[in-house]
Amino acid sequence: MQEKPLLGISTCLLGHKVRYDGGHKYDNWLVETLGKYVDYYPVCPEVECGLSVPREAMRLVGDAADPLLLTIKTGIDHTARMKDWASNKLEDLAKQDLCAFVFKSKSPSSGMERVKVYPAKGGAASKTGIGIFARAFMSAFPLLPVEEEGRLHDPILRENFIERIFVVWRFKQVLAQGGSPKLIVEYHTRHKLLLMAHSPLLYRELGKLVASQKSYSGTEFRELYFTGLMQAMKLHATVAKHVNVLQHIMGYFKRELQADEKAELLEIITAFKAGLYPLIVPVTLLNHYIRKYDQSYLKSQYYLNPHPLELKLRNHS
Repeated sequence: MQEKPLLGISTCLLGHKVRYDGGHKYDNWLVETLGKYVDYYPVCPEVECGLSVPREAMRLVGDAADPLLLTIKTGIDHTARMKDWASNKLEDLAKQDLCAFVFKSKSPSSGMERVKVYPAKGGAASKTGIGIFARAFMSAFPLLPVEEEGRLHDPILRENFIERIFVVWRFKQVLAQGGSPKLIVEYHTRHKLLLMAHSPLLYRELGKLVASQKSYSGTEFRELYFTGLMQAMKLHATVAKHVNVLQHIMGYFKRELQADEKAELLEIITAFKAGLYPLIVPVTLLNHYIRKYDQSYLKSQYYLNPHPLELKLRNHS
């Protein structure tokens, strides 16, 4: 098992000069910030399928659902080359134990959405395409978190993506240890409040599923559970859902909190709800009370520490 989550990534985002023009698209945050807490598995579809650096630029042409990959000036068709390579590459990636993939936006091979597709007979492009490799990857691994580097500038999308990476990584650790019913129960228990923050409905459904593990084979249960887990975590944890979880946590201290402590906590949660504080503020105060009153159940909850604090993902309002 990897010591850190392993992410697939478009090679150019790491600063490697593999672009059609001989350049790169180095992403400082991915390399120098997130890169401290994950390992990367670089993939460059164009170079790995046998094209040179530099090379003629390419674009998607025709039907957005199944476009051709053509060079812009000479019209050389690299579709079959790319698809054949992608088919073999996916077999290799299936062995790598990836937790997610970061794609290069707008790329005709690696863009995960809104890639330009040009009409076969000429005319203006529509932003309706998906890169050929990105489409194949998402089809082969539909539950794995995927994002583009451009979308990760959005703090909400960034936090959701990173949360999912670490949820997947921790689940893979459970499987690496055998994935016994006991380990699954422990995993689910520690993720309960995090799941509640993303989907109260799927939180309840997954709880029922875990309670009925004996009704399924091990493989069948793990597939059902991971599917529900990823469906839940893909939903955004809204302010309203966070407030619900924060108040739920507060209920564990109803006998311990002094009147002034309760008033302060309620005030901070209300301020967070109004957008005056980022989530890190009420969470920090709750972590203080968890330590002060030695609340063992809450100490184990990943909701309070879902990813490295240094990433500052909960510091936005």
